[in-house]
Amino acid sequence: MPEPNAMTLATSARSGRPSARMVLLKGLPGKDAGRGFLFFTNYESRKGRELAANPRAALIFYWREVNRQVRVIGRVSKLPAAESDAYFATRALRSRIAAVASRQSSVIASRAALEARYAAIAAKYPDGDAPRPINWGGYCVHPDEIEFWQHGPDRLHDRLRYRKSRGHWVLERLSP
Repeated sequence: MPEPNAMTLATSARSGRPSARMVLLKGLPGKDAGRGFLFFTNYESRKGRELAANPRAALIFYWREVNRQVRVIGRVSKLPAAESDAYFATRALRSRIAAVASRQSSVIASRAALEARYAAIAAKYPDGDAPRPINWGGYCVHPDEIEFWQHGPDRLHDRLRYRKSRGHWVLERLSP
């Protein structure tokens, strides 16, 4: 699969208006029960503003090549600044410069203006030591529900849902 960590992130504004976009998963739940699915972005982007107003999200992973999908629903929290700093430092130089240059989701005058801003920032940090912008960092989706879907013959798909109930995971089989 070309990008197995690509996921659709769905958010909604306080008014309930939904939006969705692709982001990259950068961390998975581990032994620490307080962790979840990690991604990084600009806090002032549309998704950042929506998460500030309504800190709940849904994630969809779809792997057509293996006929599987995973759906996650949960509350969202920002990662600590130190963790965002650590991840930012691992990004490719050009990606760090792009994060500094971009005012994600805001209207821009032209592509040339964006490229000029990128070039100016690249010139300012020729050694690649661009600091993480204060408006850029990580989020964690803490799952309340995870559903696994597998394609089945004659559309008799297999669906298993785990949902949290009173602090424990409950497994349920769903009808296709």
